[in-house]
Amino acid sequence: MKKLLCTAAIIALAACSTTRNGPGEAIMALTTDNGLGVEIGKVVFTDTDKGLKIEVDLKDLPEGPHGFHVHEFGDCSPVAKDRAMAAGGHYDPNNTGKHLGPEGGGHKGDLPRLMVNADGNVKTTFYVRGVYATELKDRALMVHAGGDNYKDMPKPLGGGGARIACGVIK
Repeated sequence: MKKLLCTAAIIALAACSTTRNGPGEAIMALTTDNGLGVEIGKVVFTDTDKGLKIEVDLKDLPEGPHGFHVHEFGDCSPVAKDRAMAAGGHYDPNNTGKHLGPEGGGHKGDLPRLMVNADGNVKTTFYVRGVYATELKDRALMVHAGGDNYKDMPKPLGGGGARIACGVIK
């Protein structure tokens, strides 16, 4: 009986570990007035001891800094020709209402800004604490047209602006 209980406990722990540590992935595409357009790469999320590992491999984006956020809903559809607005606002499960950047104590949707090189590519890895891959599944991942200052001044939501690329985290 003791052996059976130990075996059951080991299986249960393994299941919990797999669920929490399983990677998530978003296939990203450019947004259009009618939905998603050309695929531009992928982003992989994996829980690690350093925090959530975010591996970004994207192409065909405008050069420079871009806001990078997890949005509330896993839907990249336009709303009244407004690109990817069905994704809702930034992921904020604690209703902080604050835009303070990764690990800044505000909403959990803030990710490190992307720096796209002159040829339109970005390939980088980030680590963010306080958020897990499983809580991001079935949410939208968004690249914004502008940079992100992680404040709500002088423009709301860090000044990221239009939603230029989107993918659903699976």
